[in-house]
Amino acid sequence: MRPVFVIAAINGGRRTKVDHPALPMSAGEIAAESRRCAAAGAAAIHLHVRDDAGRHSLDAARYGEAIAEIRRQAGDDLIIQITTEAVGVYGPQEQMAVVQALRPEAFSVAVRELFSDAALSGVAAAFLASCAEAGMAVQYILYDAGDVQRFDALLDAGVIPRSNATQLFVLGRYGDGPPSAPSAILGFLAARRHLLDWSVCAFGPTETASCLSAALLGGDVRMGFENNFHLPDGRIAPDSAALVQHFIKVAGALGLSTLSSRDARLRLGLAPAYP
Repeated sequence: MRPVFVIAAINGGRRTKVDHPALPMSAGEIAAESRRCAAAGAAAIHLHVRDDAGRHSLDAARYGEAIAEIRRQAGDDLIIQITTEAVGVYGPQEQMAVVQALRPEAFSVAVRELFSDAALSGVAAAFLASCAEAGMAVQYILYDAGDVQRFDALLDAGVIPRSNATQLFVLGRYGDGPPSAPSAILGFLAARRHLLDWSVCAFGPTETASCLSAALLGGDVRMGFENNFHLPDGRIAPDSAALVQHFIKVAGALGLSTLSSRDARLRLGLAPAYP
């Protein structure tokens, strides 16, 4: 069966140590948790950084500090995917600016956020073309079937380059919304016309079940404290690495293997090790 690409989403942009004392927020904490997740079997880290007050930030200098510390502690093979998530604070220009300043090897961006301002659609198209030319791996965040259809239309129009694109299907929501349902994956798959590599992330205690369902359907996964604190038996996990480790153990029992960072780099078309 197709090996699963596991991305560890270790902190997100909303939760804090009030929610879980082990949630990593400083550059040192982020790097230490990245090292643990890599040891547990994750091939990539989905990275958020925070300001001095613990709030979500798209500050390029803070990203640079965290990335340097991850490289120091976890090595050059681990893929680092930065987020451009708006979290209700940033607009498309700021989201594009942080990528242009950092030139990361990988980043994620929500289609509905990047294309929220019709006046900037041309700028966004040029931005994405430059990212493809630079060889960055772009994961497009899709929240529902409407987002999938919009993604397909942008791909057909040449606005989204196909060469470096993968998709992320988001199951559930922050807060008190309905729990993630593994069956929701089928709605995303049914809505799409282009067969790109895809992943899921899933909010709440059904994260593992959702990720296993995705893996059995041929998808990849993004998991960790950004989305969920619970092991499947209801216990609170000590860290994101424990969630990754448990997923990989159960996946292995089902006959699924996972990609190493080196093999994930090959799949994404990235350099063998980050320079």
